[in-house]
This record gives sequence, structure tokens and C-alpha cells, in this order.
Amino acid sequence: MQSGYKLSPLVGYHGCDKAVAEKVLSGQAHLNHSENEYDWLGDGIYFWVDSYERAWEWAKMRSKKKPYVVGAFIDPGLCLNLTDYGVTSELKTAYQFLKETYAQISEDLPTNAVMQHGKPMTRKLDCAVIKAAHQLRQDIGKPSFDTVYGVFEEGAVLYPGSALKEHTHVQIAVRNQQSIIGYFRPEQLISTYYERHYPCWWKWVWRKRH
Repeated sequence: MQSGYKLSPLVGYHGCDKAVAEKVLSGQAHLNHSENEYDWLGDGIYFWVDSYERAWEWAKMRSKKKPYVVGAFIDPGLCLNLTDYGVTSELKTAYQFLKETYAQISEDLPTNAVMQHGKPMTRKLDCAVIKAAHQLRQDIGKPSFDTVYGVFEEGAVLYPGSALKEHTHVQIAVRNQQSIIGYFRPEQLISTYYERHYPCWWKWVWRKRH
């Protein structure tokens, strides 16, 4: 398989309301696809990769009742991996296609906006380009991407002169439900590890959080 289109299986975390999580974990429902025009990886079910804490923070900000985190084992399958140099030509082609399409209807291209610490937080342009890439593949009969994976730089610098950002994270947007191998309760895995290796510290953390 070409470079940029394959990743090893990974663990993702999705922050949501506990009521939603219970339905998903019991097999009564699936997590919803996000379809906002500013979603930086395009449409899909969004997961924080290997970051339970970030999913937990997101859940606390978004949940109207009781925040919770659903864990998932994910096989990225055919993946549009934005961290790989091999995908740049496909994205440039998609951008050119999008630019010509908007020119034909005399409309301006979507833009990335809402700058924070030098980075755009709403990625309407990037979202539109990724959607265009999906459409172009479909038009010429290429297999659809199952997932889209990337690194999002966010937040203030960690310390003066640093290029590292405080809230930089990795996310994956799952477009094909079959890429989700299964769901799990993160606290079961986390508590088992920390109770075994750091029992006193973990009891304090658990009480503080719950």
C-alpha cells in the first residue's frame, strides 16, 4: 500500500455524555458522525488518539449532564494520514479542484479562521479540501478512505522560545464504522494499571475526579 495510506491499529478516546456512552457501550447505538463545515479532518467520528485526559477535558466542556469517555480500538484501514508527506499531492489536487469549482460559481473559497496563538481554530478551508479529496476519489472509482488522521497544534507555547504548544493533540476521524473494532470503558484499563503500580496516587486521583 502506498505511503500515507496505512497506519497500525490504535486506541482512541471520545468525550461525550454518560447517557450516550452507556448506549454505545451496551451496543444500543453508535457514536454520531460530526458533519460541521469547520471540522478539521472532515466528516467522521472524532477520537483523541492515545489521550484519555484530553477526551475527558472535552467531555467536561461539552456535556450538559455527566461527562464520560468512551474508548475504542480502531483499525485505520485505508487512511488519509496527514502526517505523511505522501498525501500532499492528493490534497493539492483537491484544493485546485475546489478552487476551480468555486470560481465557476463566482463564490469565495471557505477560509480557516478564529486565530488563537497564531493558529486557526475553525478549519473551513481544510475541511472543504478534504471533502473534495474524498469526492475526487469517488469520481474516479478509487476506494474511499476509512479514516483521516492528523496532528493539531493548539495553545500557547510551553515555555519562552519553544515551538511546542500546550494543547497539541492527535485525532482521527473515522468515516467507516467498520474501522471501529470495539468499544471499552477506559477507566477499567487505566485503574487496573495504576492500582497495580501506583495504588495510593490512583485512589487520590479517582476520588478527586469522581
